[in-house]
Amino acid sequence: MIKADELLEHARGKALIGDTGYDSNRYLAAVRKKGMKPVIHSKPERPVPHRLVRKLYRKRYLVEVFFHNLKRFRAIATRYDKTARNYLALVQLACARLWLEEN
Repeated sequence: MIKADELLEHARGKALIGDTGYDSNRYLAAVRKKGMKPVIHSKPERPVPHRLVRKLYRKRYLVEVFFHNLKRFRAIATRYDKTARNYLALVQLACARLWLEEN
């Protein structure tokens, strides 16, 4: 959860959408403290599952599909480029291509 805390520092918006990996009492409290509504599916072992806004949780699917499409580019999936600058440029080009294919 170290990286999750780091991501939460930069998060903005009315809600934070995540999968069951982010379902911990400490993390949910941190999200609420930041003034955001946690939209995180409960882990199966939780005795009393918390409520989930399904309409918002469905938006997570769009992000999952985007990353799936992005990883179709072999150089991105295998982290082919050696430098972070070149890798970021390749990711930006792939995103632009996906956006153009969509529109």
